[in-house]
Amino acid sequence: MTSKVKGSIRTSKLVNEIQPSGIRKFFDLASSMDNIISLGVGEPDFVTPWATREACISSLERGYTAYTANAGLLELRVEICEYMKKQFQLSYDPKNEIIVTVGASEALDIALRAIVDPGDEVIVVEPTFVSYAPLVTLAGGKSVSVGTTVETNFKLTPDQLQKAITPRTKAIMLSFPNNPTGATMTKEELEAIAQIVEEHNLIVLSDEIYAELSYDSKHASIANIEGMRERTIIISGFSKAFAMTGWRLGFVTGPSDIISAMLKIHQYTLMCAPTMAQYAAVEALQTGMEDVNKMVQSYKQRRNYFVKSFEEIGLPCHVPGGAFYAFPSIKDTGLTSEQFAEQLLISERVAVVPGHVFGSGGEGHIRCSYATSLDNLKEAVTRIGRFLEKL
Repeated sequence: MTSKVKGSIRTSKLVNEIQPSGIRKFFDLASSMDNIISLGVGEPDFVTPWATREACISSLERGYTAYTANAGLLELRVEICEYMKKQFQLSYDPKNEIIVTVGASEALDIALRAIVDPGDEVIVVEPTFVSYAPLVTLAGGKSVSVGTTVETNFKLTPDQLQKAITPRTKAIMLSFPNNPTGATMTKEELEAIAQIVEEHNLIVLSDEIYAELSYDSKHASIANIEGMRERTIIISGFSKAFAMTGWRLGFVTGPSDIISAMLKIHQYTLMCAPTMAQYAAVEALQTGMEDVNKMVQSYKQRRNYFVKSFEEIGLPCHVPGGAFYAFPSIKDTGLTSEQFAEQLLISERVAVVPGHVFGSGGEGHIRCSYATSLDNLKEAVTRIGRFLEKL
């Protein structure tokens, strides 16, 4: 005898309401096809530098395979704090203002769970990384979308923020340099945002995972602005700038009371980040900045080529100031971003991500990663140009 149980009984209503990542659909389709040039993957095409890999191997050979402290190796926390001070002029106490996490994704998750009460509103500036709004929902909060546009180079304006704030607003999530647009904000632009944040006593979650990948000016953190350090949680990690995506190593810095609350969640869910990856990260911070700078120069060269090429084939594209994504407009084709991405994949074997999956303001655009070889970029542009001619 078999029994039938409806799925809705077995799984959380909250989880059932969340849509799967829109990016995965195109990755899954592309993986079943031959001769694909993928501009969809959001990770460096560089291999983790050898010195970093060797440090990991050495830690294994020395038998460093046990748990570390919940917050991470103190040695690594000290190095991260030195890095933040040297690179971004931000000072943190390695003992109680930092946690080493399993990627920046975990840091985002536990940060939201540490500050959000049921019904709290969190402003999410879009287009943005696909996990932000779902993570707010899973934390029991309500995601409030604020859509930026190409007319402002996808920057958040003070007027937009002011209009989105209600008595239930608890926090705002920023992501600059931005995924998917590559947009950046200057210190002066962030100062105008900070004034409103202070006025309404908000918390800022600032995802700065692409901070090192800033091409035209040095990265500006909102935490550097007077009065903002104590209300800002910085999310970062080693995946992008240090080419360590598969190592799953991130970190979070912020005021001690919030970090303490986050550490409780981290203790009960993950214990600590992978030990071998932490030893590798110590080496990356001590000796890896030269490798980071070389990668940044390569990305900048590709960005310049890519943006110019999109303009030449008839796809307007703002110049991304950071990250490794171009976000050209496909509005003149008359296709939705999903239609464009699907037809391009089938017709020319080029995988891109439709802009609508990144939230309001993303429709009418496609995300194209230039974290691939210049030869691949040139061939991709040729194929996209051919596709546009057919249209």
